[in-house]
Amino acid sequence: MNLELIVQDLYQPSTIDETTWSDWFRDWLQTPGLDLPPADTYELSLRLTNDSEIQSLNSQFRDRDEPTDVLSFAAMEVDFPPLPDETADVSLYLGDIIISVDTAAIQAAEHGYSLEKELAWLAGHGLLHLLGWDHPDEASLLLMLHQQEKFLSCVGL
Repeated sequence: MNLELIVQDLYQPSTIDETTWSDWFRDWLQTPGLDLPPADTYELSLRLTNDSEIQSLNSQFRDRDEPTDVLSFAAMEVDFPPLPDETADVSLYLGDIIISVDTAAIQAAEHGYSLEKELAWLAGHGLLHLLGWDHPDEASLLLMLHQQEKFLSCVGL
């Protein structure tokens, strides 16, 4: 499977390099049970930013004028459209994930995690949203959290 990942990191030098991010997302996308639509290449972007920028985006797109840890902007609807077999050799753009490193650092300290682990946790959560996962209730949230744990485990975190 091919992955085209664009990483915009406002915190250069980051604790996680672009190659590591690409490896992680590639591994996560190959996790059994994700039910991805067929494509030769999957594309997504990851932006690591600060509380100020993510608060602005959260206000603009979610009507919540406060910082948050992660935002996801899925390019596809929750239910993937059926794709003809001949489209399997094209790229499929999944969307954008934006993470506040400021909030991630606070949460990492609260949970006793490294910043690297918290960023991976949030990126995994964002990826699940891009793939149509949501958590409107406790049961859905627990499924999502379990999948995030699988993501961390498969990359050694």
